[in-house]
Amino acid sequence: MTPAPPRALFAITLAAISLIGPLSIHLFLPVLPAVREAFGIGNALAQLTFSVTLVTMACMTLAYGALSDRLGRRLVLLAGLALFLAGSAISALADSVVLLIGGRIIQAIGAASGLAISRAMARDVFGADRLVGVIAYLTMAYALGPMLSPLVGGALGDAYGWRAIFWFALGAGAVIALAAALVLPETHPREERLRGHIRSTFAGFGHLFSDIRFNAFVLQSGFSSGTFFALAAGATFLMQEYLNLSAAEFGLWFCLFPLGYWLGNLISTRTAGRVTIETMVLVGSIGSAASIALVVGFILSGIVTPPTIFVPGLLLTLSQGLSLPNAQAGAINVAPGLAGTAAGIGVFVHMFGGGLFSQVYGLLSDGTPIPLVITVVMTATLTLIAGTVAYARRSQPAP
Repeated sequence: MTPAPPRALFAITLAAISLIGPLSIHLFLPVLPAVREAFGIGNALAQLTFSVTLVTMACMTLAYGALSDRLGRRLVLLAGLALFLAGSAISALADSVVLLIGGRIIQAIGAASGLAISRAMARDVFGADRLVGVIAYLTMAYALGPMLSPLVGGALGDAYGWRAIFWFALGAGAVIALAAALVLPETHPREERLRGHIRSTFAGFGHLFSDIRFNAFVLQSGFSSGTFFALAAGATFLMQEYLNLSAAEFGLWFCLFPLGYWLGNLISTRTAGRVTIETMVLVGSIGSAASIALVVGFILSGIVTPPTIFVPGLLLTLSQGLSLPNAQAGAINVAPGLAGTAAGIGVFVHMFGGGLFSQVYGLLSDGTPIPLVITVVMTATLTLIAGTVAYARRSQPAP
């Protein structure tokens, strides 16, 4: 294992890697209607070009987390970043929706590497005691991506067409990959890596899933993500089709979502070590349910405007900022020897929940706000249940 760089430089590089996710996800949101029009496809297929990224990233985080426990963090991370660059180029050149979906899948396979491995590397270097604070800082950096990506995506889409966002992702991804190659050392000592048959990996999965608290933490994260991504997908079409606003206007209003997420993570860094993980997860779950109650109340009252969508959305993402770093840290700390695997599972459930429920909204979509109401009420309720279970089991020891 090579000597670690200064911790500040190390943390900044991990934060930059966390931007790879938004380059795959949020940069694409403003151009969804343009992609649908360009290829002459329906809402469900257009939504698939978005949700396939979330589902693919979710599945691949399982592999990356386990591989990093066995092969080391650095090699696996750099391989993933190379795939992200290849997928961005394929998507930019796609001349059919099938090729676009293929490029998006490759892009997502690569982007998944940073989500799980950055958290495992953070635990390797900073330890369990500081993990909540470090993850909160990483997610604050991550939140800058959703804050800026829709603005950039909307402006590029309006000015140069939807392909421009993939060329931008390619350039930005190349800079981030170069920084990772130059700065990040291997953080997982060879003597600590898991050995043996692939069955040992499945045994690790079994050990983690036997813990009720672990399941509650990761499910809370997944259902919370589903709430956000369903609302984000619904807001895209409501703004541009129901309210006839431009992609750039959507990008401006969308900034409220990551702003709330950033503020929530800032609070998490200040409360780390002083408020229990389970308490923060429960508070975030309650806040998510309250924000969705506001959105649904406005929609059912016939008041569908950008403020009635995005101001409650700010409360939703602030609540996510409170719960997500704590839920992820709680899941990772269940079994320190399986930190990479636990991080991979946690990110898998988080991303899969987002992809699943955004696609559920796409399938239900009928040009009215009602399918959005159905989807977010379901996900917010499940989020609250999972958060309550995590809190109720707070005094239970891990198996």
